[in-house]
Amino acid sequence: MEGGSFDAIVVGSGLGGLSAAASLCAAGKRTLVLEGHYVAGGNSQVFRRKQHGKEYEFDVGIHYIGECGRGGTISSILNGLGLAERVVFRPLDADGYSTLHFPDLSFRIPFGWDGYRARLHEAFPNETEALDGVLDVMYGVATAGRRLGRGEIQMGSIMQEAPIFLEQGLRPVTDLFAEHKLSAQAAAVLLGEQGCYAVRPSQTPVVMASGLTDHFLHGAYYPIGGGQVIAGRLIEAIRAFGGEVRTQSPVHRILIEDGKAVGVVTGKKNQRPTEIRASIVISNADLKRTVHELVGDENWAPETVERVNGMEMSVPLFCVYVGLDIDLAAAGYPNSNHFIWGDYDIESVYDELDAGKTTSKAMCYITTASLKDPESRHLAPSGHTNLQIMTLVPRDYSIWNVEKTPAEGGRYHRDPVYRERKEALMEELLETAEQVIPDLRKHVVWKEAATPISQERFTRSTGGTSYGVEMSTTQVGPMRMGPATEIDGLYLCGASGPSGPGISGVMRGGVAAASEVVGEDLYGRFIAGEVLGDRSALPELYEGWDAWKESH
Repeated sequence: MEGGSFDAIVVGSGLGGLSAAASLCAAGKRTLVLEGHYVAGGNSQVFRRKQHGKEYEFDVGIHYIGECGRGGTISSILNGLGLAERVVFRPLDADGYSTLHFPDLSFRIPFGWDGYRARLHEAFPNETEALDGVLDVMYGVATAGRRLGRGEIQMGSIMQEAPIFLEQGLRPVTDLFAEHKLSAQAAAVLLGEQGCYAVRPSQTPVVMASGLTDHFLHGAYYPIGGGQVIAGRLIEAIRAFGGEVRTQSPVHRILIEDGKAVGVVTGKKNQRPTEIRASIVISNADLKRTVHELVGDENWAPETVERVNGMEMSVPLFCVYVGLDIDLAAAGYPNSNHFIWGDYDIESVYDELDAGKTTSKAMCYITTASLKDPESRHLAPSGHTNLQIMTLVPRDYSIWNVEKTPAEGGRYHRDPVYRERKEALMEELLETAEQVIPDLRKHVVWKEAATPISQERFTRSTGGTSYGVEMSTTQVGPMRMGPATEIDGLYLCGASGPSGPGISGVMRGGVAAASEVVGEDLYGRFIAGEVLGDRSALPELYEGWDAWKESH
């Protein structure tokens, strides 16, 4: 047993857990992060592949992010931890950071609400009044939510200062569209990026749809050096400020004694488990696994167990990782994401997914890391392109011929039916992507795919989702769990928390958990520009620093 050397233990090294740990270390609490995988970072991690001496580095979860400009959530947290100059972001194309493709319409989304409104008016000249009615509500809800999140208004006074937030925020966005008689085409464009949270339109609250739109209209970015950079720099700060990050250290149990969290049981496979004691434990692990497996149902109130049992997880993703022997940047392709939808009726896409069917109507999302960070020495060899393609798939694992999940000890990778179905969907997505990159398949020199089962294997997320508990009308905001819990000394962070999924959501949730621990609003201090992290304790910057290696 290890005891007394750590003030806090964080279970899991996603960006929520790393943000919590870095904040605690900056506030003077020695914190240990335990990660089961061999590389830290959770969904923000990367993996590398080599073939014939050529290397590619693929992002698992960071593809484009908002809140990285002046005063943004991510930039403020990094600045508050002393990391402002260590993580640099490059914006995507300001005139069209994302391009939406529908059967007979393409739409480029520009930065800024005014430009967005004007471009929608151009695309739908007969619906300007309806669009203005919808956009006025979305902008009002998003602005109120932003002010609320930054502490500029308090929930107790929101009815007086921003009544639109309570009046409109939790209603289904489809009700708002119907009220203003918006066409199916215009509605689909407004929801064109909804794969970033993956919720059925009729269950998507206005606050979710508005918040995502606002999130990127303020600027869409990618970290220079690749997605692992944020995790790598947070780990650097944790270590510099007196904490520790241990990979290949899975947590088997969170210890509860007399209703209090007192530490964890950890240990590699086939090794004797070790107890590590601390009076504070923050779980960045999957919510359902935290409640049922790490803590155990017997340590929670029955109503808490019932509540968590009833929570619906988000729809998962299928991802394809591709290396091309052509340089799309040199060919003049814009630095834009692409969302290809086979139908304007996004609701019907979810009907098919919930019926256990993959569907060609679902979003085909194409993102090109080589365009977002053309000078990276790891993303792709010179003259080559690194791109990824994603789509929504059913929650039901049976479509992959998998009955026993990886978390249950199931083996699936070599199953011929699993491999056949994965290969078929990968080829279908490559063919669809040729709508944007003609003859793409002729230039493929590397390809592989990951199913939700792969996601569960590496992150132990329930249902293999990247987004945690679904951000639906009945599971949004205060209806979610955390960061404080009914168990003294136990806190939660991650995609299932009140601030939701996405990089800014989980980082903010991590800081919220740390704030509960220290008893003060660390996020408010970060937003105000205060720097808690001791920059002088950080190692000197040097050329050749490798975020992936730092995260081991």
